[in-house]
Amino acid sequence: MTLHGPRAVVLEAREVPLGGVRAMNVMRSLPSKDVPTIGAWCFLDRFGPADVRMRVEPHPHIGLQTVTWPLVGEIRHRDTLDSDVVLRRGQLNLMTAGNGIAHSEYSVGEEAGPLDALQLWVVLPDGAATGSPGFEQHLSLPGLALSAERGSDADVTVVMGTYAGVASPATAYTPIVGAEIRLEPGSRVALPLDPAWEHGLVLVDGDARVSAADLNETALSADDVLFLGDSRQSAIVGSDGGALLFLLGGEPFEQDLVMWWNFAARSHDEIALAREDWEAGSDRFGHVVGHGDERVPAPPIPPVQLMPRRRRI
Repeated sequence: MTLHGPRAVVLEAREVPLGGVRAMNVMRSLPSKDVPTIGAWCFLDRFGPADVRMRVEPHPHIGLQTVTWPLVGEIRHRDTLDSDVVLRRGQLNLMTAGNGIAHSEYSVGEEAGPLDALQLWVVLPDGAATGSPGFEQHLSLPGLALSAERGSDADVTVVMGTYAGVASPATAYTPIVGAEIRLEPGSRVALPLDPAWEHGLVLVDGDARVSAADLNETALSADDVLFLGDSRQSAIVGSDGGALLFLLGGEPFEQDLVMWWNFAARSHDEIALAREDWEAGSDRFGHVVGHGDERVPAPPIPPVQLMPRRRRI
C-alpha cells in the first residue's frame, strides 16, 4: 500500500446537468481531475435540495456499488434483481453491480416535491468487480457519539465500513468508511482518523471549519470535498451554527480504474463491451421490475482509448 502523506486540497463541486426526463442538475464533487478516488470512493453527486419530479429511467452499472443516502424526500428504487423499495431519511440503499445490473430511481408521487440526497459510488476490487450483482436495504444503521472539546458531543451514523470501532452492516469489499456527522451549534470536536487510510470531508449543511497539525483552520463550502490525504491521526471540526458533514475514507485503491458513463472497469475494452451489451439488450443487465421498454441509452463512446485515472497530487 502506497501512502502519499497528509494533504489539504479543496475539491470543488461543479454543477452537472442530467437532462432528459430527469430534468434536474446535480452537484458533483468526485471524481476530480486531481483526485480520482478517496479510498475506494470514486463518485459523489448531490441531487437537491430542490422541488423536483425525478424520473431516472433504467440504466446499467458494472464494477461498482451505488450508495444512496437520502436527506429529504422519498426515492423508489427498482432493479433487475426484482427489488422494488422506497428509501427514506436514515435508511441506506446499497446496490452492488458486479458484472452487470440495471436500476431506476423515481421520486415518490406524480407531482414535484422536496428532494435532497447523496449518491456515491464505491469501486469494486478484482473479483467482486466481475462477480454477481446484489442489492440490500438497511433500515437502521449504528451510531456513536464523539466527545466534544467544546460544546455538545457530535452524533455519528456509520453508513459504510467502520469508524471509531463501530461497523455498518452494509457489505463492503475494501477497508472503507462512510459516516454522517452532526455537529451542534458552538461545538468543536476531534474526528479520529486511521493514518493508513486517506480521507475527505464534505459539508452537507450549515457551517464548519477544519484544522489539523499541519492545516490552518479552513472553512468548508457546501458540497466541496476537503481532501485530507493520509497519515493523519485526527482532524478538528468546529461549527458556529451547527453542521451536517459526511466523512469519506478508506485504504488507498491501487488497482487500475477506468470510469466512463455508469461503468467502472480496468480497461477500455471492458467498458466498450459493457456499452455494447447494454445497447444490444443483453441478458447481462436483465430487465428492471415494473418497467416496459423505457431505458437510458448509452452515449457514444469517445473515439480515444480510455485510460486508467491517476492521482495528480
